[in-house]
Amino acid sequence: MLRRLFYLLLSVAALLFSGCSDGESGTTFTVGFDADFPPYGYVENGVSKGFDLDLAREVAKRNGWKIVLKPINWDAKDMELNSGSIDCIWNGFSINGRESAYEWSEPYVDNRQVVLVRKGSPIRSLGDLAGKIVAVQTDTPVQKALMKGGAKETLGKTFKRLIISPNYNNAVMELEAGSVDAVALDSGVAQMKTASSDRFVQLAEPVMTEQYGIGFRKGNIALRDAVQKTLKEMVADGSAARISGRYFEGRNVLILKP
Repeated sequence: MLRRLFYLLLSVAALLFSGCSDGESGTTFTVGFDADFPPYGYVENGVSKGFDLDLAREVAKRNGWKIVLKPINWDAKDMELNSGSIDCIWNGFSINGRESAYEWSEPYVDNRQVVLVRKGSPIRSLGDLAGKIVAVQTDTPVQKALMKGGAKETLGKTFKRLIISPNYNNAVMELEAGSVDAVALDSGVAQMKTASSDRFVQLAEPVMTEQYGIGFRKGNIALRDAVQKTLKEMVADGSAARISGRYFEGRNVLILKP
């Protein structure tokens, strides 16, 4: 009876740490990310890059895990996570509005959702969006906030139309082409767009603020705790701040404490 209980406890422990699957080269840590979400995670010339992905690489290295960075369809992120094909969603992933859907790490970045317009646009404030066509990425907190029942429903009701794009790049392409008047998006993405092109301007007033965390499958507390412990160690020794500096003009955007 005791032996059966021992093996049952081992099985439960293995299930809780199911995020890291064992392969020939050891433990594998598979991170799901949106390939069109710079500076947090993106693919450039076939190479996965980004602030969050560099953090994940260092976490895996310190734990002796083999890391797999897997671009995913953002609409299918829950299916990917719950099926076990990825171990976590780590890519500028907003906790707000999803608090009970995942096992979350502690928030590690404060973020703003802002508005991007074409240079020379008469839109200078959120109030100027009345009667305009605004694009957002699908399944994002800002989309939900602007729609019926959302925290920014009153603002959304003033728009002529809210366009749902599959990703931020598509939304910005529509803005450049003139098919939409503005894009509501993550401030990090907006900063990269304005830094790489003089065709866009970011409004000073944010639509909303939010916090980013790492999302794990419900019940997978062991993996969540292992990743968070290592990330806090990286904050303590300064390596996380150095990674932040690569993508945010030398600034440390992390709010996580050791």
